[in-house]
Amino acid sequence: MDKFFDSLRSMGLKRGPRRIIGGVLGGIADRLNVDPAFVRIVFVILCLLPGPAVLVYLVAWIVIPDQDGRIILEEWVRPKGVGPGGPGAGPVGPGAGGPGAGGPAA
Repeated sequence: MDKFFDSLRSMGLKRGPRRIIGGVLGGIADRLNVDPAFVRIVFVILCLLPGPAVLVYLVAWIVIPDQDGRIILEEWVRPKGVGPGGPGAGPVGPGAGGPGAGGPAA
């Protein structure tokens, strides 16, 4: 599953910082190096035509990483407290690896 999310991050497409709703159209505009208003107008026109434009937007919002690399779908499918790499791949959570983190007592 990590390879899937890593491949999403490596596409170079991120939800944009110039957001109105979820940042998907702003991210597409940044990737294509065009004005976000142009992409938004095209999307509104596509929404008026028969087709799944809103559904495609929602799926894109779920799978396209934000500016920090966070993917919503990854947060939904990964158990809480388990970092990338799965269980046992390293310390996760507050105080992980710090004093009293399960090492031998001094």
